[in-house]
Amino acid sequence: MAEENFHDRTEQATPRRREKAREEGQVARSLDLNSAFVILLGFSSLLILGPYLVQQTQQFLRYMLGNAPSIAASDPTFMKLFGDAMLKFFVILAPVAIALFIIGATVSVAQVGFHISTKALEPKLDKFDLAAGFKRLVGLRSLVSMIRDAVKLLVLGFVSYKVISGEADKFYLLSDMAIPQMAATICKLAVIIAVKIGAAMLFVAALDYMYQRWEFEKNIRMSRQDIKDEFKDTEGSPQVKARIRQIQREMARKRMMQDVPTADVVITNPTHLAVALKYDADKMNAPFVVAKGERLIAERIKQIAHEYDIPVIEDVQLARALFKMCEIGQMVPHSLYRAVAEVLAYVYRLKGKVLS
Repeated sequence: MAEENFHDRTEQATPRRREKAREEGQVARSLDLNSAFVILLGFSSLLILGPYLVQQTQQFLRYMLGNAPSIAASDPTFMKLFGDAMLKFFVILAPVAIALFIIGATVSVAQVGFHISTKALEPKLDKFDLAAGFKRLVGLRSLVSMIRDAVKLLVLGFVSYKVISGEADKFYLLSDMAIPQMAATICKLAVIIAVKIGAAMLFVAALDYMYQRWEFEKNIRMSRQDIKDEFKDTEGSPQVKARIRQIQREMARKRMMQDVPTADVVITNPTHLAVALKYDADKMNAPFVVAKGERLIAERIKQIAHEYDIPVIEDVQLARALFKMCEIGQMVPHSLYRAVAEVLAYVYRLKGKVLS
């Protein structure tokens, strides 16, 4: 069943699926790429900072050897000497350590962006399942990883052999050199060899990174049912959304019915439509729609109007025009001023008022 479900996952992952995988620590990342950059750029920084490191080390050794008697007399246990030596050691190597940290952090951020997730570190009971662990150990993914690692070792081993054998002639000259020159030559050769091997590792790591991206995209693919379920989770199921809209309509209708008693007149179709209007000449430039409805809602508006002694005027054309052109809370359009004014004038005459 799991294999069948995996084959059903033919759709590209949605942004929400990608974000969820990222939160769980699932990202396309190649550790070999980090190692390759650290080796390549780290040893390159050693090549650049080599003179500085040698100079600082020489100064420290000259000080230690030149002041050995006074240091031994003032510090018989050599504890202070040990602490000063360790501090100086860290100060000398600080530029290289900072460079390596910046290189590693930059490569990691370049691959997956800046994101900290602790979910991958959380204990999971399924990791203690021996049967599942054995299946992962002998599964196709483990076989592919083993073959990939073997190929990487063969490639790097071959490149390392070619690089070292290419520099072998220089090792024969070491016997004719003084010790300081010999040490400098050995260090320089070691750094050059490491840089070349790092370049080869970078090529292999780039291929590994492309494979990791392909495998990541394959693992987060979704089936059509997964996409439907995600849409329901984010947007809500059609039934829930319909229920929410129904509740919203009922609340709006309830508020509208509460405003009907404030109307001055209700214009009807006479049976299908009802529009309640309100006008205050001192506060309004034109009448506005308090409530409107059709069929059962229209009947309820007329019922409330009768309960509060609000005039109900039957005017088919005006009722249709108001219902079509006006929303609740909207002013009557200019084209209907005359017709509405005539109705209000008639209502005010009934109530003994004067239309301003």
